[in-house]
Amino acid sequence: MDVNTASIINGKEEARKVREELKKEIEELKEKYSITPGLSVVLVGDDPASQVYVRNKTRACEEVGIRSFNYTLPATTDTRELLELIDGLNRRDDLHGILVQLPLPDHIDEREILEGISPMKDVDGFHPFNMGRLVTGAPLFRPCTPAGIMRLIDSTGYDLTGRDCVVVGRSNIVGKPMVFMLLERNATVTVCHSRTRGLSDKIGKADVVVVAVGRAGFVKGEWIKKGAMVIDVGINRTEDGRLTGDVEFDEAVKRASYITPVPGGVGPMTIAMLLKNTVESAKRRIGERP
Repeated sequence: MDVNTASIINGKEEARKVREELKKEIEELKEKYSITPGLSVVLVGDDPASQVYVRNKTRACEEVGIRSFNYTLPATTDTRELLELIDGLNRRDDLHGILVQLPLPDHIDEREILEGISPMKDVDGFHPFNMGRLVTGAPLFRPCTPAGIMRLIDSTGYDLTGRDCVVVGRSNIVGKPMVFMLLERNATVTVCHSRTRGLSDKIGKADVVVVAVGRAGFVKGEWIKKGAMVIDVGINRTEDGRLTGDVEFDEAVKRASYITPVPGGVGPMTIAMLLKNTVESAKRRIGERP
């Protein structure tokens, strides 16, 4: 019996292509308008994972030519103090994007903070204004991870029109916006989550499966329909220190046509699309984008 082996979707390579495209766009902005895109990243507290993410974002900004402004605040910072900082950043003309690193300490009102960022500088795409624009089919900023996923799908040449897609996960960051981006491409979308009944049957009928639940091996490889595309958003660390996704990769890779690895799949695209949104924001400032 022949064993199918899926084509691996290389997120690192696709993210590199995005960064190369952005370098050229940023050079043009500097030459034609004397504008350098600027991104501010706000970190509250000393969460080690968040610190790593911020360093990676800063490094990526430097690589493409975006000015990076980092603000590290103590864990004791309250909602009012953080909102005061954000208000000042909203007013700065040299900043085109504002990102508040999540998660925030429990005593800070996360929703109030996200709504305090100007929608025109909300390069994460989490503000209710931007989520509403996405839902109504007129997006301003697309949330970075789902936007990166769409770029990865496009890189394979896969046509989503009429395809049955299952999104496992319903977060505001990935699951929900993912649904609307797939609908925008004329896919038929089913939303599932950890409490969905008959999950294996639903996944087993899908042409495309996007999994973002944050549980290692939550989706069994044997559930995947032969020839399906699998996008694994999960990043989980096992007891022995390995990084693994939400899908049982070793089994799924034998059945899928395309699959993203963990690490090296969706992860690199999130930062790449953050940079892209920042550049798009700078272009809107000078009227080059609607």
